[in-house]
Amino acid sequence: MANASTNIAAAGPRGPKPRRAISGRNIMIYGTLGLVALYYALPLYVMIVTSLKGMPEVRLGHIFAPPVEITFQPWVKAWAQACTGLNCDGLSRGFWNSVRILIPSVVISIAVASVNGYALVNWKFKGSETFFTILIFGSFIPYQVMLYPIVILLREMGIYGTLGGLVMVHTIFGMPILTLLFRNYFTSVPEELFKAARVDGAGFWGIYFRIMLPMSMPIFVVAIILQVTGIWNDFLFGVVFTKPDLYPMTVQLNNIVNSVQGVKEYNVNMAATMITGLVPLTVYFISGKLFVRGIAAGAVKG
Repeated sequence: MANASTNIAAAGPRGPKPRRAISGRNIMIYGTLGLVALYYALPLYVMIVTSLKGMPEVRLGHIFAPPVEITFQPWVKAWAQACTGLNCDGLSRGFWNSVRILIPSVVISIAVASVNGYALVNWKFKGSETFFTILIFGSFIPYQVMLYPIVILLREMGIYGTLGGLVMVHTIFGMPILTLLFRNYFTSVPEELFKAARVDGAGFWGIYFRIMLPMSMPIFVVAIILQVTGIWNDFLFGVVFTKPDLYPMTVQLNNIVNSVQGVKEYNVNMAATMITGLVPLTVYFISGKLFVRGIAAGAVKG
């Protein structure tokens, strides 16, 4: 008898799987989520279908209708032929400018901020709390307040209007919030690991590279997504601190969309907008799960 009871328990529950009841609460929750998703997806749908239509079909005014004849010519023109002022080489030049701005800005800002966060948690120094307070305060200073002083500073340094100057600006402005994220993430790492490494003779850089860095992949993904999105989508710094030949992709997009010469080609404008947004969208899709984990782990703790 005991053996029979054991076999039944090991086999697990039997019978049909219970179905989830449809309640008014569930209908309200999923209905609201569906409406919000539709609200955000509808403009994207309009952009995609418009970018795949020719201008005769666009002029019919059926913005929600799928293209009768799919054409990729608007994408080709947006990338390599659309005029952005005096130049008619499309977004291609702005794309490579953005890449040259993005890579060093992301690498330098994340590298420095991760070391700052690590030092503020595990290697307390005199004035560390004051230093951290200044960094937090810097996170909330409006960018517009700093534009003119930074222009003067870059001019005196001889790097105003260069990609190097813009890289420095993005690196500095990304530092406070990234330092906050890394500091809060490193506080969740057990202190015993740090103490054990100190006992074993590991120093500042040994602990950072051998212990902290391998355990910090989620927060590094968060930092990369924040920096890539912020720098790639930036318009203000790009138009203020560079010159026309070095404009990033967002400034080139603005010049294409707001051009007053010739016919307004809405399909080309939509294609240019889609091309400009592909990089941050790709980063989000690739690293979505790690982003959520890192945000939860690096949240502000009381």
